[in-house]
Amino acid sequence: MLSRLIEELQDSGTIQVSTRVKQMAQKGIKVLGFGMGEPDFDTPPHIKQAAIRAIEEGFTKYTPTAGTPELREAICEKLWRDNHLKYSPLQIIVSAGAKQAIQNIILALCEKGQEVIIPSPYWVSYPEQVRLAGATPVLVPTNDVTGFKLTPDELDKAITPRSRLLILNSPCNPTGAVYTETEFRELVDLAVRKGLFIISDEVYEKITYYGMRHHSPAALAEEYYPKVITVNGFSKSYAMTGWRLGYAAGLEIIIRGAIKVQDHTTSCPNSVAQMAGLEALRGNQGSIDQMLKEYDSRRLYIVDRLSRIPGITCQLPGGAFYVFPRVSGLYSRKIAGKEVKNSFELVDLLIEEAGVAFVPGACFGDDNHVRISFATDMATIEEGMDRLEKFLAKGL
Repeated sequence: MLSRLIEELQDSGTIQVSTRVKQMAQKGIKVLGFGMGEPDFDTPPHIKQAAIRAIEEGFTKYTPTAGTPELREAICEKLWRDNHLKYSPLQIIVSAGAKQAIQNIILALCEKGQEVIIPSPYWVSYPEQVRLAGATPVLVPTNDVTGFKLTPDELDKAITPRSRLLILNSPCNPTGAVYTETEFRELVDLAVRKGLFIISDEVYEKITYYGMRHHSPAALAEEYYPKVITVNGFSKSYAMTGWRLGYAAGLEIIIRGAIKVQDHTTSCPNSVAQMAGLEALRGNQGSIDQMLKEYDSRRLYIVDRLSRIPGITCQLPGGAFYVFPRVSGLYSRKIAGKEVKNSFELVDLLIEEAGVAFVPGACFGDDNHVRISFATDMATIEEGMDRLEKFLAKGL
C-alpha cells in the first residue's frame, strides 16, 4: 500500500523507546527513560517572555520562508561572534529544527546515484534523510579504540566517484566525541580536495566539557568555506526542543535551493518561536553555563557507575549529554534466565525486567553499545544506575 521509499525507511529508535516508556506509564508501570535527547531544563524565562510578547502583539502570521530578516541577521551575528564565520542573511535558512535544515540541504544537494558518507555511530536520522533524497548512505564504522572518530584513511577509502556529501557531527550524538581542530582540518581538507560538500552538524556546540573545544570546519580555511554547510539549532543550547527552530548557513546558491524545498513542505518556521529564538541569541546567555555545569556532574557520575558494572565499559564523553557504553560483554550469557545476543534484546530485557530504558546501539549503527542520555535529573540517574546494577548483579 505504501511507497517503496517509505516501506524501506527505518523508524526512529529514540522515539520508539520514548513512546514505549510513555505507554507503560499509562498502564501504571514506572520505567525510567534515558532515551530522548531532550534537556530536562525549562526554557529560560526571558526567552519565554519574548514569545508571550510576540503573541500579545499579534506576531502570529506567516513570515518569509527562510525566517524573519531580524532572526537571520541575529544568526549571522552569532556565527561571527562564536564561530568566526562571516555570512549574510541571504546565506541563512531558518527551519523547523536542525533536523529539517539538514533534510533541506540534503535534498538540495543530493540525488539518485550519489553517495553520502556518514561516520558510524551516527544520529539515527542521517541515513534515512539521505534515502529520502534518493541517494545512498555510505556508513563508515568507527569504534571506541579511536574515540569514535573518523580518520582520514577511513574517509579516503570510502570516497568513490559517486561521493557527493560528507556529514560530520561534533560534539557527536550518540558518542559524545569531539573532533580537534587538527582532526577536522585533515578530514575536511581531504573531502574538499575530492570535491565533496560537507554538512557540519553543530547542534551540541555549546555542550563541551573540560579540555574540549568546539571548532567549526567552515572557519578553518578559506577553501573550506564554500564547501561546508553549517547547521545548528536552539533545542539543546537553550532547552527549546518543542519550539522546533534550527538553521543552516552556506553558499547562497545552496541556501536558495534549501528554501525551495521548504517553500513546498512547511513554508516558514513558527513565527512565535522565531521571536523566542531572536531573544535566545541576543539575550542573556547565563543559562547555558548553568546547564553545562549540571550536565558535567551527571556525566562524571554516570560514567563512574557504569564502569563499575562487570561486562560494561564506558568512555568519558567530551561533549553532548550522552554516554555510549560498550555492553557486548553482556551478550551470549544468561541474564535473569534469558540470553541476550544484541543491543535490541538487551534493551528490551532491561525495560521489562529492570525498569530502565536505553536506546539500542544498533539504531546508531553499532550493536555493541547502547545510548544513555543523562539529560535528566540526578535523582533519576542514581535510581536508574541502582536498578541496572542490581538487576545485572542478580542476573549474571
